Amino acid sequence: MPIQPKTKGLAHVALRTTDFARTKAFYHDLLGFPIAIENADLVGFMVGSVFIGFKQATPTYPGGNIFTPFNVGLDHIAIACDDEAELHRVADALQAAGVENTGIKTDTVQPKQYVAFKDPDRIQWEFYMA
Repeated sequence: MPIQPKTKGLAHVALRTTDFARTKAFYHDLLGFPIAIENADLVGFMVGSVFIGFKQATPTYPGGNIFTPFNVGLDHIAIACDDEAELHRVADALQAAGVENTGIKTDTVQPKQYVAFKDPDRIQWEFYMA
């Protein structure tokens, strides 16, 4: 029998970064996510109602300081968007800021539009029509 926890959704997401200053510049200064916490061990932002926290990465194997979605674990994170004009605005702003991104695409699984982009550690995010 399944456990079926009663939940309101995600409480937080914890990621690793190679550089706190670069992470803060990308998520706060560029994307505009409010800083929820910042100390020597953690920098965290509010993305809507979800806390996204970053801890320092300590790679233990060669090449381990670059994210790849092909290993077991995180593939990408999608931020909900409910306005097509906002999707286009964000896609244009990412392009203007020189952030690696796909431009607006249509999901082949669900016929919904999105723009995928990568943070400085190459963690993939999507701004995705809900």
